[in-house]
Formats: sequence, C-alpha cells, structure tokens
Amino acid sequence: MEEKVSYDFSHSASREDTNAEKYTLRKTLFGTEDVTPVWVADMDIDTPDFVLDAVVQRLKHPVMGYEEVPDSAYEAQISWLKNEHGVHYKREDVFYSHSVVASMSVAIEAFTKEGEGVVVQTPVYSPFFHSVSTLKRKVVKNPLALDSDGRYSFDIEDFEAKIDINTKLLLLCSPHNPVGRVWKKAELEAILKVCLKHDIIVFADEIHSDLVYAPHKHTPFSSLKGAKDITLSAVGVGKTFNMAGFAMSSVIVENEVLKSKFLQAYERVHFAQGSSLSHVAFESAYRNGKEWLEALKEHLWSNYKALEALCLKYSTYIKITPLEATYLAWIDCRGMGLSDKELRKFFITEAKLGLNAGLSFGREGSGFMRLNFAVSTEKMQEVLKKLDKAFVLKCRKN
Repeated sequence: MEEKVSYDFSHSASREDTNAEKYTLRKTLFGTEDVTPVWVADMDIDTPDFVLDAVVQRLKHPVMGYEEVPDSAYEAQISWLKNEHGVHYKREDVFYSHSVVASMSVAIEAFTKEGEGVVVQTPVYSPFFHSVSTLKRKVVKNPLALDSDGRYSFDIEDFEAKIDINTKLLLLCSPHNPVGRVWKKAELEAILKVCLKHDIIVFADEIHSDLVYAPHKHTPFSSLKGAKDITLSAVGVGKTFNMAGFAMSSVIVENEVLKSKFLQAYERVHFAQGSSLSHVAFESAYRNGKEWLEALKEHLWSNYKALEALCLKYSTYIKITPLEATYLAWIDCRGMGLSDKELRKFFITEAKLGLNAGLSFGREGSGFMRLNFAVSTEKMQEVLKKLDKAFVLKCRKN
C-alpha cells in the first residue's frame, strides 16, 4: 500500500524581498509598509514542490524559445475537470489564456458592441465591471440578494427585469468572489432559463472551482442541459495551486458559432502560447495535485474557522459571511458604525492589516471588508492576534 504524503502548511517562505504584488504595493495602497497584507487573491503558502520540480527539470534544457502548449497539458486539465467536477471537454474546445480577466475582456469584445449591456452581479471582483466600462459597454447591475443570516442568492426577478434588447452577456462568478457562495444546481438552472429565453451569452469565471468545502459541490455552468451552446468557461491552476505568477489559464468554448466569434477577437489580441515554464508547471499541477489540494483545503478551513471564532467573539461589530468556497473571507463590519473610509483606516492603523475594502466590489460592498486567509498557520496566528488586539481596544473605547 502506497504511503500517503504529508503536507505541512505551518510555515511558508517570506515574500518580503520578492516582487510579490501584495507586498510591493503596501505603501501605494495603504500609505504604510507597516501592514500585514491580506488582500490580493494569491496565497502566502508555498507553491507545491511537484510544480517547482517540473520547472527545474525544464530548465535543464538551455533553450527558451517560442513553444506551443503541448496537448498533454490540456489533456491533464481535461482529465482533472472530468474527475473533480464531472464535466468532459474536448481538446479542440480549450484555448490558452494568460488570465481569466484577459479571457473576459476578449469575450466582451466578441459578443457585445459599444453601448450594449453586460450583466454583473455585485458585489463582485472589480474587473467584472471595470472591464465592461473600459470597453465602453453598459454595466447592467443585478445585485445579489442578501438575507438576514448573511447569505447571498441570485435575484432572478431583478435579473430578468434589467434585460432589454441591448443586453447581450452575463459575467457569472461561480464560485463567487467575494461572497464565497457555491451556487446550487437549481440556482444556476434559474439563471440559465433566463439566459436562454433572452439570448444572453454567459461567461462563467470558475477559477475558484477547486477550492470548495464539503458538503458543497461545484456545478460547472456548461454542464447544465442546454448551457454549453451559450457558455464560455474560464478555469485554471492559478488559485488552486498558488500559480498566478505562471500566467496560464484556459478558456473553453464548446459551441462552434460562439467559438468562431470568440476566436476573431482572441486572434486580434494575439495571445500566443505563453511561457515554456508555464506549460510544464500547469501540466504537473493537474497530474500530481490531488492529495496536496485536499490537504490544503483542510488547512484553509482550519484558518477560516479560527477567523470565524474571532468574529463571533466580537459579533457586536463584525460578522463573517458563511463560506462555501474560496479562501476569501467576506466580513460584514456594518456593526462598527464607521464610514467606508473610517473602516479602511481602522484596519490599517489599529489592526495593521491590509484588506480589500468592500466598496471596491461595488456599492453593495459598502460596510464590508475582504480578508485573504490563505496563509500559513504561523501567519494566521499573527493576523488573528492583530485583529483581536484592535477589537479589544475598540471595546474599551466604547
């Protein structure tokens, strides 16, 4: 019997003296270097050895010229998606992209014209609406509904009411960033029904689909009956294995008419085929990552539960949104009675933490903050200690 490999997430390499975005931009974003950054969605957890070993092996060959992504890399991804999510894609439907945001922008250009409407479901990752407005399309906001238990859901009535003859595209975040929902099959089917009725194309950002916690299960939108003919799916290894720096993801287009339109815009951009090192890293992640990912999710869930316990301790002020996926905690801080500006200042100056302001995810994020808990046990303890100290002082002042 093969012995199970043990993975240790108690410590991680320091990123202070690297070009890590979350560290180099501290002064710019927070006005000080004296914050622990827990904002941008990559992990302060070491990228797995089986990925780095593949890169080291590739570097033994001294030529780094133009390369094509090998079929074996896409076959590894296709196999992973079938085994993990029960969806089967054909090799000819899968295309290279350096990021989901890039794929999204190409989809907007391919399926809409200037002035036409693109639906976004706020609060949501800011490139969803920035990409639309930058390309001079109309942002059609369909805010998520928030109940008294802090749980978000689709507002289907509002969605359909917002659609007119110029509404062409829906940007679907599934699982959702920042609210952490894993949309149930019935919820997605309700979205699909409206899209089919009104000829709406769906761009499904499923980049967080591997980071789902039991008993929840991700349903690929394209797997729904009738969905593949209106869907583009964006998937990749960046979030799952902390590989954003390799700049490689995939966009999947199954319908031939959609594919033709998409490729017209895609080829104008000239995506090429990415980096030689990305190809081998990508393939190794999908071929070797199952056990590591399961261990990672146990670790992340432990971090989340520790953060949840702290929020319960100060529930008068903060409430954590129930989490089903991602490593991004969506914290309701409206009980603190602060403006968004004051709220941001509190976390910077009192907690000495650099979080994402909820307002950056749309007006519906007012009064919230997003905290990235994908860190080592050691760093999580530091984050919790800083939060605890800040709220102890706030309690005393009040």
